[in-house]
Amino acid sequence: MRGAKNAKKRLWRWRSNPLRRHDDIVEAWIVLAVWAFVGVGGAVAGTVTARAADVVFAQQRAERRPVRAVLLTSVPKSAVTGGAADDRRLATVRYPAPDGSSRSGLTRVDSGLSAGTSVMAWEDGRGHLVSEPPSAAAAGVEAAVLGTAAACAVAGAVLGAGAVARWRLDERRTALWGREWDLVGPQWGHRTG
Repeated sequence: MRGAKNAKKRLWRWRSNPLRRHDDIVEAWIVLAVWAFVGVGGAVAGTVTARAADVVFAQQRAERRPVRAVLLTSVPKSAVTGGAADDRRLATVRYPAPDGSSRSGLTRVDSGLSAGTSVMAWEDGRGHLVSEPPSAAAAGVEAAVLGTAAACAVAGAVLGAGAVARWRLDERRTALWGREWDLVGPQWGHRTG
């Protein structure tokens, strides 16, 4: 019984009522459209973004390969101890390109290594040094985070547009009430007992 009363309160703009204005119907359609776009648009944007990110990460894992590189310069030990900071630094290394030639470039290596040490580097199909591709699990998490962010961005934009539209309707209703009061107000003036 109580649920029926709550439903009637929530759906009052849709029922026939002599006090219902055209703006109330417009507002009801705006609210319905906003929530439909938040649900459907957010889900679609999130799914498309997550799948696109997952494809990119899979492509990176397929294209990039590890290579043995030789450190050309020594990398001093990091002064930060206790460990929250990343203990890797950029250093110059020499590595074999896919065509067999020898190249040099910058990559991140552990600190505290001396020149001539063999390190692992990652290169793409063109022989350029790149960062290590994310693992399948890390890529899945990152794709999910990106999809959630896209869904939230779409939902926020739609909710903001709906709030602006409802604010404009409120401004219009307030102006109409003011004009109606200007007509009716003088008829009520100074009639106290």
